[in-house]
Amino acid sequence: MTDTENPSRTTGTPVDRASATSADRAALGLAAVALFVAAVNLRPAIAAVSPLVDTIRADLGLSATGASLLTTIPTLAMGLCAPLAAVVARRRGLHGGVTIGLLIVGIGTLARVLGSATWLQLLCAFAVGAGIAITQTLLPAVVKSRFSARPGLVTGLYTAGLGLGGAVAAGATAPLADAFGSWPVALGSWAVLAVAGIALWSVAKNSLNLGDASGVRRFTTVGLPWRSSTAWLVTAVSAGNSALYYCELAWIAPLLTNDGGRTESSAGVLLTVMISIQVVAMIAVPALLGERRDQRAGLAVTTVLTAAGFLGFAIAPDSTAVVWLSIALIGIGHGGLFPLVLTLPVTAARDAAEAGRISGMAFFVGYGCAAAGPLLVGLLRDATGNFELAFVLLAVVTAVLVVPILALSPHKLEE
Repeated sequence: MTDTENPSRTTGTPVDRASATSADRAALGLAAVALFVAAVNLRPAIAAVSPLVDTIRADLGLSATGASLLTTIPTLAMGLCAPLAAVVARRRGLHGGVTIGLLIVGIGTLARVLGSATWLQLLCAFAVGAGIAITQTLLPAVVKSRFSARPGLVTGLYTAGLGLGGAVAAGATAPLADAFGSWPVALGSWAVLAVAGIALWSVAKNSLNLGDASGVRRFTTVGLPWRSSTAWLVTAVSAGNSALYYCELAWIAPLLTNDGGRTESSAGVLLTVMISIQVVAMIAVPALLGERRDQRAGLAVTTVLTAAGFLGFAIAPDSTAVVWLSIALIGIGHGGLFPLVLTLPVTAARDAAEAGRISGMAFFVGYGCAAAGPLLVGLLRDATGNFELAFVLLAVVTAVLVVPILALSPHKLEE
């Protein structure tokens, strides 16, 4: 029988190929959605504190410096616990490692409902930071392993998940506290996101196709790339980027209430608007720049926009026009900067193992340094009585980031 006489051979193969292509696309789409939802869990536990910081301070009898620990401690935990991601992934693989991280985030968040004692809230903050450290450190390795063809776009997608989680928490936590009549319950309610994240991550296990953990074993054995100049440049940029982000989450809302004379709910809404703009920029900026290897121009421009936004908040926090301009500048600037920075470990790495090593070092050192940011702002607020000097300093630090950014040439990324 000839090929033309056998329908199964002439029509079956194209149908099979079409089915396979459709199945591959569906699997890839499910994997991307799971990555996005997992990332949504990595900011609400921190962003939820900011709109309620004055209430928490009054209830717990904390100074601005003491209240800053609710942001500083999880950030510090994110740095200290980042190396644990490699240990967990070696034993459980990339998929299992992310699952464990999300589980810790959920437990730490839910435990906040148990009371308003300072020690309990700080312990929960540390637990949340540890869970975030494990999950976030492994995500670049997931991107390198599953989405190596479009790392910039996919990193922008999961970074948008980070921003969306923070935006929703910043805007909804104060109303939830009013509705529940309890700020610990409002903070703990965000554990529901972890349940959703774990469920979808589990459903998407086959689509993520992360069953081979051998790459994790290799970078665990080798350790962090302490002797790599590229890794140090990535770490420096990551440290600055993270410090700025957590200062935004912790102190922009209090600045708008204390220096700007707005209510907590109003400040929370403005913070939500800013983070919402960031979410759009997190997807739009990587998409506009494409998958080019040299992203220095994009990094530099978004850094300058962010610095200008901080300066605006410092100069005129009570001016509606200046505040909205600053919100737009930081929304577009830092929203675009964040995914570009998170893409650096992926573009600098040759494989998933190396991406994990570089991101592990960036988070270990970077978040350790970043933890000092919110604390320093709190100290300056206590010393001066307002946020002006602190936000001028944030603008200067942001502008200085251009130096290591310009040093990240494509030649460096190939070292």
